[in-house]
Order: sequence, then structure tokens, then C-alpha cells
Amino acid sequence: MAQGSRYKLAFKRRKEGKTDYKARLKLLSQNKLRFVVRISNKHIIAQIVTMNPEGDETLISTTSKELETYGWKAGGKNISAAYLTGFLCAKKALKEEITEATLDIGLKTSLKGSRIYAVVKGAVDSGLNIPHNDSILPDESRINGEHIAQYAETLSEAEINKKFSQYKQKGLEPSQLTNHFTSVKEKIEEELS
Repeated sequence: MAQGSRYKLAFKRRKEGKTDYKARLKLLSQNKLRFVVRISNKHIIAQIVTMNPEGDETLISTTSKELETYGWKAGGKNISAAYLTGFLCAKKALKEEITEATLDIGLKTSLKGSRIYAVVKGAVDSGLNIPHNDSILPDESRINGEHIAQYAETLSEAEINKKFSQYKQKGLEPSQLTNHFTSVKEKIEEELS
């Protein structure tokens, strides 16, 4: 009596490299809302997601593109934008009386001080309770753009025009990034509190 093959075909999303089912099952077994952070080619996305038998349901969603409505002129993918995206998402969640979530980074590698953890720091600073270790969060000087302002001061005017052309196009001097960051954060705080 011959037995069939013991080869087990992987799930479609696993084959495509989109879902780690073992990590997903572990997150879902906690029975908590998930704070989902994703980074695309141009933007950062932060969401509060719950699981339903029919599929996941997004309760709150924010992208770094939304920061433009609060006056953000710098890029949508840097650490400062990541922090502000997390801050904005958490403010929206707190308005809906969501106070706690578990971090879901998907298939991204967990790197200390990365944009993913800048989003988490923004959410935590806003008041959302997300279990984390403070040592993995980026420094305050990197979040508010001090390192970019210091770097811009070492460049000549021609180099600044070349390397920060998109900032200049939008009327933002790289040396003013720290002040710009603070004003956008205050505006989000003011409008959503």
C-alpha cells in the first residue's frame, strides 16, 4: 500500500513573503488590538487593527501623507515623519477610547533606533500603551532632526541646494527642521486634544 507524498504546500501569503503565520498566530492569541506599522517606498503607515473571523478590521489608520495637513514640509519617510505618524495615530486612537495595543511589525527586521520604533515612540509619547523596551527607541535628537540640522551647517550653500533640494522647494531650510518638527507636533496636539 503506497502512501502519498508528505510534502506540505506552504500558504500563498507565506510563499509570497507577505505573512509570517507563526508570528501572526502569536499576536492574535494575545487577544489585544494590534498597532501595525508598515513602511512603503514613500510613506509610513500606522494602524490600529482588530481581528475578526471574517478578517482583520482596521479601526484607526494614519499615513505620513496626512502630516501635510498639519504643515509638515519634510519627507514622509524619515525618522521625524515616522515619530509624528505614530503620534498622530495614537491621538486618533485615544479619541476613540483605545488606550492599549500590541506592536505588529510584520516581516520587517527589528532594528534598534529604526523608523518602526520612532513610530512606537510617537505613539507612546502621545499616551497609547504599547509594551516595549525603552533601549530600542531612537534618541530624541534623531527624532526631532537635530542631526540633520547639524549636518546642514557643515555644508556649503551649493551642497545644501543639491542635497536638500526637496526641502528648499517646499520652503524649509534644513537648519530649521527641529523648530519645524516641534511646531507640527504642537499643532497635532492642539487639534486632537
